[in-house]
Parts: sequence; C-alpha cells; structure tokens
Amino acid sequence: MSKVLQGAHVLVTRPEHQAENLSRLIEQQGGIAVRFPSLEIVARDDPGDEIKNTLANLDRFHWLIFISANAVNFALKANSGKIPRIISGLSLQNAGRGGFAAVGQSTAQAMRTAGLPVDLVPEQGYNSEALLAMPQLQQVEGQNCLIVRGEGGREQLATTLRSRGAEVSYLEVYKRVIPRIDSSPVVELLAQRQLDVITVTSAEALQNLSLMLGKNNNKLLLSVPLVVVSDRIRQQAFDMGFNRITVTDSPIDTAILETVITCVTGE
Repeated sequence: MSKVLQGAHVLVTRPEHQAENLSRLIEQQGGIAVRFPSLEIVARDDPGDEIKNTLANLDRFHWLIFISANAVNFALKANSGKIPRIISGLSLQNAGRGGFAAVGQSTAQAMRTAGLPVDLVPEQGYNSEALLAMPQLQQVEGQNCLIVRGEGGREQLATTLRSRGAEVSYLEVYKRVIPRIDSSPVVELLAQRQLDVITVTSAEALQNLSLMLGKNNNKLLLSVPLVVVSDRIRQQAFDMGFNRITVTDSPIDTAILETVITCVTGE
C-alpha cells in the first residue's frame, strides 16, 4: 500500500500499552495517529491473595479459559510470572475434554508467549460465541471451568457453560478505569473538523470516550466516521447516535488499518 492516508487524523482509543502497533501502522500509511486512550487496564486489588491461591490449585479445574490477552498477562503479573500448566482436564485431552482455552487468536498468542499450551481456540471468530460453538465445549456436564477475565464483563460464556451442566468460576485479574488525560487536543480537532476517523475496540472504551470529551462535544463526536471491531460495539454506537459506523473483518490491527483506509479514501 502507498501512503494513502495523506495526513488524515485517526483517533486511536486503545489502552496506552496496546496502542503503539496500530498507531505505527497508521503513520506508515501517511496518517496522523492521535493517541487518546479512553480505557486503562490496571491490576485488580488482591489483598487476600485470591489470584495466587486459585492459580496454585488448578488441578480441580478441567478447563482454564482466558478471555483476553490482558487476562493472560495480568494473571502472570499477579503470580510472579508463572501459571501452572497442570490442570485436571489435561488427563482428558485424548477424549477432547479439558485443557487451556483462548477466546481468540490474540489471546492464544499471549498464552504461547507465556509458555502455556493452547488446547482450544476458535479458528474463526474472536468472542465467546465462537468459543462456545467449538465441539469440545458442547458436552461439559460435571466439568469445572475457570474463566480468567477482568472485573465485570459479559456473562454469556459462563451462563451458557452452566446451562450445559458445567461448574463455572471466575478469576478476575484486572479492572478497567477511565484514564486521567488532557482531552483538549481532541476537542480542538473536533471543533476544527479535522478528526477524520475514530477507532474503537471495546464497548466500554466507546462509552468512556463520550464521557471524556463531554456533553458539549457530543454532536461533533457523533459526526465522525467510526471504525469498530464487532457488531455488538456497532449496535452500541448506533444507540449512542453515531451514524457512520464500519465494522472490521477482525480485531487485529491490520484489519483495523484496512477499514480506516476505506473510510478515508472511499475505496
């Protein structure tokens, strides 16, 4: 691709520690990446060592399911950089029951980087629905599942597994907060109508973005083309009043970049 973005201002709302690759890709194509994290991921308080104690007793679980790359990384941080590889489900692998599961490919890559096996990951899709559709999770009656995630979040994975007869527990290793950063550069771009595209990769980041920029700038914000990574975020954006919304083919940075280019060039 040539430098087709030609100075377009693209708002990157990923958490600061996850924004650099997408920003670099945008700049390589001649765009101006406006780094404005509307979500911050921080470690969850663990005064009773719940995280360490749970990770020290994985042999009572058949499935260890990581919901995101953040879930992998913050579990490692909370447990001195280690996650035991032995869980009871590993003895059931020949029967296709039990092991380490990832919601999507980015999560799976984080697990491999950490030295963990990836026994189950959807080939297509990158959400709870895709994982739940896998044959290995259809017959889970009597199995114990541990979902590693951040505080709060969607309940569909646990709800569906429980409806199939599984026992499901959560291990929450991080939390999401609104960053305390100066919003005036973005407000100025909005006022000058120089913000060309907004990229958003989570529903909470989208909600935070609106709060961080303030009600007075809402009308200008809603007028900017929005690139999101799922139909669920698209629906939320539509409900908020955005009317120029494009969904990427996948949540990976190269797919986001391609969609940004389409929005800017119309091609």
